[in-house]
Amino acid sequence: MFESKSGILGIAGLAFFGIAFLSNAVIPMLMYRNLPEQKAEQLINANVRYQFEDLARRFPAAFEKTYGSPPAETKEREAWLNQKCADALRLGRKVYIAEACWHCHSQFVRPVSNEERRWGAVSASPEYANELQRPVMFGTRRVGPDLCREGGRRSSDWHAVHFFRPADLSAKSPMPEYPWFFDGAADKPNARGLAIITYIQWLGSWHETYPLYEQYEASPLQDMQVDAVPAAQQSPATQARKATP
Repeated sequence: MFESKSGILGIAGLAFFGIAFLSNAVIPMLMYRNLPEQKAEQLINANVRYQFEDLARRFPAAFEKTYGSPPAETKEREAWLNQKCADALRLGRKVYIAEACWHCHSQFVRPVSNEERRWGAVSASPEYANELQRPVMFGTRRVGPDLCREGGRRSSDWHAVHFFRPADLSAKSPMPEYPWFFDGAADKPNARGLAIITYIQWLGSWHETYPLYEQYEASPLQDMQVDAVPAAQQSPATQARKATP
């Protein structure tokens, strides 16, 4: 075996696989084995709660049909909303897995190629120590954008239209339609539709940079483009901005 190139390469391949398994699986498992795994109820924060209640405002009939009416008393209402939101997150995760959303979308901002400038802060291990990340859907393909920091980027009615008919928002989108998330129209999401929207709006809602995850910088081309337009053709707002010292 050691006398042929193929034998040496085969042994080297197995050795590198063993090193990778040790460094990427065994060592992290030992490092975080005592990290408590959070339940869905513990993952409810103000951001995802706002998005969940926003579903009730945007789709009142669909929301009441799926979840019923909240109690009138404040304390009971808060507990009711938290529990319904947790239930929606669990179902949304199941729908996300069942529909193979993980096949085209990753959920991991990698520490390479300045990815944080596009997707937001690099992912950290504690973000995945909860039941909604079992299994962890890091993903390898990005036919669509990474969703690790999707929560809060867009409104829930945008997501409803996008799930119902993606081409209405992006003419060349490869994303399939999901009419079974709705009762005939984009403004009538059913239990699965409300749940997956809640799940999508939860992704990244825990992060301190929510919802402005990226590190935006002003483009130096903006003034150049404005200057290229004759003053007489510039808008009053542009002329006023340029006149301001």
